Amino acid sequence: MVRLLCVFYLIVTAVCADTVSAQLPAVVEDYPIHPDSVQKPGVPEGMVTQGTSTGSKLFPGTVRDYWIYVPKQYDGSKPAALMVFQDGGGYAKRNGGTNVPNVFDNLIHSGEMPVTIGLFINPGVVPAKNENSQARFNRSYEYDSVDDRYSRFLIEEFIPMIESEHKLKISNDPNDRGLCGSSSGGICAFTAAWHRPDVFRRVFTTVGTYVGLRGGHELSTLVRKAEPKPLRIYLQDGANDNNIYGGDWWMANQALLRSFEFCGYEVEHAWGNGGHNGKHGAAIFPDAMRWLWKDHGKLPVKTHPEKSKSEANKFLVEGSGWELVTSGHQWAEGMAITDDGTLFFTDVPASKLVKITPDGKQTLLVEDTGEANGIALGPDGKLYGACSKAKQIRAWDLATMKMEVVAEGTNSNDLVVRHDGSIYYTDPAAGKIWMLDGKTRQRREVDSFRDCNGITLSADQTQLFVSHFPGRFIYAFTIADDGSLENKQPYYHMELPINEPSGHLDGMCVSKDGWLISATEAGVQICDQPGRVHLLMSLPYGSKRPCYARFGGKDNKTLYVANVDKIWKRELQLEGAKPYVAPVKPPKPQL
Repeated sequence: MVRLLCVFYLIVTAVCADTVSAQLPAVVEDYPIHPDSVQKPGVPEGMVTQGTSTGSKLFPGTVRDYWIYVPKQYDGSKPAALMVFQDGGGYAKRNGGTNVPNVFDNLIHSGEMPVTIGLFINPGVVPAKNENSQARFNRSYEYDSVDDRYSRFLIEEFIPMIESEHKLKISNDPNDRGLCGSSSGGICAFTAAWHRPDVFRRVFTTVGTYVGLRGGHELSTLVRKAEPKPLRIYLQDGANDNNIYGGDWWMANQALLRSFEFCGYEVEHAWGNGGHNGKHGAAIFPDAMRWLWKDHGKLPVKTHPEKSKSEANKFLVEGSGWELVTSGHQWAEGMAITDDGTLFFTDVPASKLVKITPDGKQTLLVEDTGEANGIALGPDGKLYGACSKAKQIRAWDLATMKMEVVAEGTNSNDLVVRHDGSIYYTDPAAGKIWMLDGKTRQRREVDSFRDCNGITLSADQTQLFVSHFPGRFIYAFTIADDGSLENKQPYYHMELPINEPSGHLDGMCVSKDGWLISATEAGVQICDQPGRVHLLMSLPYGSKRPCYARFGGKDNKTLYVANVDKIWKRELQLEGAKPYVAPVKPPKPQL
């Protein structure tokens, strides 16, 4: 019954696709069968076996058929390469459709592909409860969603299951792994590799659904804004592909190609006049495999800054990635870095203040900070802290570590100290922004701001920036001569995480030339003065969300990012501005 449901679902999907295509002008599509798509005498034939999978935790209740192709040359003595096909039932046939087993036989035999196991997976189906109810067909949910759930399904559940149950050795080298798919399976293949280039690096996608069904229309922009990833991608589409309520497939594929080329990706494409079907894709499949696997074992798939126009070239230092500074903390967040490169940070729930010197020596300075969160250096050389549990703003003399209470009876989250000694801090519990006068320490409310969080100053110290934690905007204020705030605007338009409505906009810093760097749920975002995101940087996969960002290190060009249990650092081409010293005027931005 389950298998019949899966087969029925694939038939319905095909009929729906044909119905949509039938609404378009008729196009004669006549593609000859590629010589490498047919069985050849003397070529060893791999074996295709079929199975059924249940028990997924990421897609609970689903049942799916799958097929495995094992080449004749595989003897288990060493791990094989892997190619994963979405909508696998349409690819697993030896004679019909894309003829993948034949192609693999021929190219593995000729040495144009490594010994490669093919894994063909159908989308999940949650069976109907009874004869009067409908099954839940997971194809769009699993494939069109552009979050990391499907990649996790493959990596954490499905591939380990295949290795275990079928006694297969699959290489862990991402250069040995690829993904294929058509239509929704195409965007699924790319998205899985996009999220996990540490696992998959070769992608073939035909008539890919990069449109507005579940966020796919955003990918062409995100590719441009994200730090380029080591991927090799082959795209196919036709001028008569779908043009329906969710978007224009033909234009979307071209836009994605332009984004890949803009960022220097290893990308190839084949455009035709066909509709939303697999005919052209099947005809070029052997040549696409040749291109995807070229130089295998000699050259890895990598990024190409020399060809890229990505903003990453403007901000990042080539060859410099994220370095781990410290780990094992409950919630590392607030950070401040002195001129000699000494890092101070808070572990909020542990109520600790820790120092790390440039030589890496770590010292516990304060055992009870009153659960200090944000910290900031002041012009007097003291370290100020937003001590939320103690309901105080505190200051520590860094020479003696003597503590003084600057303000009493106040909730706080993050703070910044201006060159004149005035302090601005956020109070999300009360939904307010407060100012402490630099001389009198008199406190006054300067704005009512629900869910306020991270806070910093512009390089010229005439503007205050405050993040709206759950949303997508960082607000800008003008600081009046008396220290009050005016001209409030939801100014910085931040990128939200894919399929996640919460921005979690947190700790921020700015560069001398006016760039704002913010820790967010979507990653570390770099924005220009007019409030636009230019670059998204992701921490190593598996890291918790970034929650605080500060400049420090040599020449103040090292970005430190706290992300709950760890702190990372990375060299940038930007030089950080220090709010507690004399302001600097940034250049006028491009408008």
